[in-house]
Amino acid sequence: METGGTSCSTAGSAYRKGMHPHLHAVIADLESAQRRLDGLAARVLADRWSIRADPNRWSVGECVAHLNITSKAFLPDFRRALADPTPKGAPPAHRYRMGLVGGLLYRVVGPPMRLFGMTLTMRVKTQASFVPSGDLPRETTIAEFGALQRELMEIVRQSDGLPIDRVRVTSPFDKRASYNMYAALAIVPRHQHRHLEQAEDVWGGT
Repeated sequence: METGGTSCSTAGSAYRKGMHPHLHAVIADLESAQRRLDGLAARVLADRWSIRADPNRWSVGECVAHLNITSKAFLPDFRRALADPTPKGAPPAHRYRMGLVGGLLYRVVGPPMRLFGMTLTMRVKTQASFVPSGDLPRETTIAEFGALQRELMEIVRQSDGLPIDRVRVTSPFDKRASYNMYAALAIVPRHQHRHLEQAEDVWGGT
C-alpha cells in the first residue's frame, strides 16, 4: 500500500482449509473492505483526507474513523463469546442463520441498494459515541483499520467449528437489542462497505 498503512489481505487469505463457507465469506468481505480502503487511501490526497467536501457529510477520514470505533465496540463481545465454554460442546451448524433481528440489521447497515436507476438507502442517526473525530492523523487511522481487520479475521477463524449462531451478543449501537454472533460477524464488514462507499463519494472517486 502506497500510503504506509498495512494491508491484511494476505493474512486474511490464509484461512483454514475446510472452513465453514459462511465464515469464509465473512473473511472475504473483510479482505474486500481492506482492499477498498487501500485503494481509497492511494487515491485521496493527504490534504483532502480530513476535509469535508460537504459541511453536512463526513470527510474520508471521519468515515474510516467511524469504522474503527465500530470494530472496537464489537470486539470485546466477540472475545467474551469465544471465551464462553457453553457453545463449545454443541455441534457446529451446517448452515448458519442470522435470525430475525440480525438479518434485518444486516440489510439496513449495508450499502445503498440501486433499483431502476434509483438509489434506495435507509439513513440511521449515528449515536454520539460513534461520531468520529476528524482530527486523527491519516496514517494512524489507516493503520488502525488494518490492525482491527486482522483481529476481526482472527476472531472469525477461531469461530470455525463453533455454533456461533447460538451465542448472543449485545448490539453496541443499541443495548436493548441482541443477535447471534454469526450475524454480528457478518454485519461488521457489510457496515464497512457502506461507509467506504460513502468515503469514495466524498471527492467523487478522485
